Amino acid sequence: MSYRLEMNAMTAKDSLSSISRERFSPGEPLTLVGVCLDEDTWLLLKAFAERAPLALRENFDKYQVAENDSVAEWIGKPAPNICLIDFDKDRRSATIVAEKIHASAPETAIFAVSTHSQPELIIQSMRSGCSEYLVKPIDREQILNAVARVAGRRKEKKETYKAQVIAFVGAKGGCGVTTLVTQLGALLAKSYSRKTLIIDLHPDMGDAALYLRLTKYNYHSFELLENTDRLDAEFLQSFILQHSSGLDVIPAPEAVEPAHTIPSSAIGHTFDFLSSRYEFVLVDLPPVLTAESLEVIRYCDQLYVITIAEVAAVRNVVRQLDYFHRKEISEDRIRVVLNLRNGLS
Repeated sequence: MSYRLEMNAMTAKDSLSSISRERFSPGEPLTLVGVCLDEDTWLLLKAFAERAPLALRENFDKYQVAENDSVAEWIGKPAPNICLIDFDKDRRSATIVAEKIHASAPETAIFAVSTHSQPELIIQSMRSGCSEYLVKPIDREQILNAVARVAGRRKEKKETYKAQVIAFVGAKGGCGVTTLVTQLGALLAKSYSRKTLIIDLHPDMGDAALYLRLTKYNYHSFELLENTDRLDAEFLQSFILQHSSGLDVIPAPEAVEPAHTIPSSAIGHTFDFLSSRYEFVLVDLPPVLTAESLEVIRYCDQLYVITIAEVAAVRNVVRQLDYFHRKEISEDRIRVVLNLRNGLS
């Protein structure tokens, strides 16, 4: 329940005396910056920081919107864990700032702060990269819970797993990549009890989930990549389809969708998180190489190029290998697999 903050520094401190450090993981405090926050909100944060492991850096009094300005230098290095942006003074500038911070520092959780609570405004802020929307006057439980979620996500990054990330791409459509990936994933999960994930990165109409008879789902892989600031165990679970073998799957979009533009930093952040939770991450890539595919290939430990015994497919392998060489992808990580099928084996 919200209330209007009308107190001096001392009473604000007293009202937060019940905040428990047990809500946060031990270790280094979370860092926070503000953008154009009003005095009452900044006062509340100062009082909050005295009772919780939170280090306030600065409350910027102007929106940073110039094209040539470096967001990383502006908000500070290393990037803060949390950035609160006031959307009331200039909603357009606030939106631009949120988008720029989200693109350049995807690990920073962005909180929108506003007196307005219309659904369309909340959705607009979420699309700009905000993971929380705090309505003024901010309730202390609001900020406590929001900050605790960020602390929880940071704690989850300390998992002991470090997955092998293996990408698979076909020389052309019909080379059997998805069949190979799904069968290998099920084998690793069931026969070898290895914690394994398949992520289908076809931009539309991928078939990995279908091949495993997992046909009911609400979210897809590109929506995960577009929401790295919200990435924690609970959020990831909403994308996971579980196969009877024990294999986890993140499906591709089910239908044709507008092109997705994913920052390279978001891909690295997502795969860092997935790698911390699995032993194997198998990536089903489309045969037409995209900017997102190239970033995944740069990240992965191994790349398997799957071909069949057809002239067009073999010719495409040569083209792909030349492309990888020009993009400085190490040859040591690339393997070419000839898929002998239709009785040829």
